[in-house]
Amino acid sequence: MVNLKELNPDASPQAAFGARLRSAREARGWKQDELAAQVGYSGRHISAVETGRKPPTLRFSRSLDVAFGFVGTAESFERAWGEIRHGSLLEGFPEYVGYEGRAVEIRLYNIGIVPGLLQTPEYAVVLADSAVRRGAITTEQADERVSFLAERQAALVRPRPPMVFVTMDESCIRRPVGGADVMDAQLAHLIEFAKLPNTVLQVAPFEIGERRTFDLPVNLLTLPDRSVICYAESQAQGNLDRESTSVVPMLTAYHQLQAEAMSQAASVAMIEQVRKGIS
Repeated sequence: MVNLKELNPDASPQAAFGARLRSAREARGWKQDELAAQVGYSGRHISAVETGRKPPTLRFSRSLDVAFGFVGTAESFERAWGEIRHGSLLEGFPEYVGYEGRAVEIRLYNIGIVPGLLQTPEYAVVLADSAVRRGAITTEQADERVSFLAERQAALVRPRPPMVFVTMDESCIRRPVGGADVMDAQLAHLIEFAKLPNTVLQVAPFEIGERRTFDLPVNLLTLPDRSVICYAESQAQGNLDRESTSVVPMLTAYHQLQAEAMSQAASVAMIEQVRKGIS
């Protein structure tokens, strides 16, 4: 008799997914190979997902929904996959990303680290790995975070891309992340970003002092109907706001910050100067 590994669905969203998969399969009297034949995967793959050794993918989850008849229901494995995928993201951020993918204008402000949409893969991996070492997220969540970022970046490469305005605190380009090679490549990427016809890149220098209008990262999106939404986050919480009474002042503050920031030409010159200092 096969000795089944005992599952602990409370260990993580991925473990809960695996335990529910095994439960649904056994309720129908299917062996792993029988389910595998229906979804186009191997029995070994089914076993790995059930025991949490392999994370489920979107394609796999959708195939399960078809096999079990869960498409569009509350029991959907695709829905459970989404919870795993977004498990390392702050509240409100997955919804924000849905709007980001169809925005006609994107305005970003960051402090300390380069905005995600402008990060190189190597820079993003260093940040994710650092969060793993601190115990903030798991290795699986780190992988999800990096792949999710790549999907966000890819979504902006379209026939009619949005205008992207980026204002970064000077700390974003001076804070070393990942060593000289990673930072050099990241700064080079920022310079190339500034050359695009649909982008504006500005650095808010330390010298503006109290005239800096934001103390936390802020994202502002202009949607096709010209409405504006704002996403802002602290270390542990994100907030998506659509109310014009609170969003319009944020947009005004962003414009005030742009007025205080360096021009794009001066910003690029500063980035090039920082590059020379780390090479």
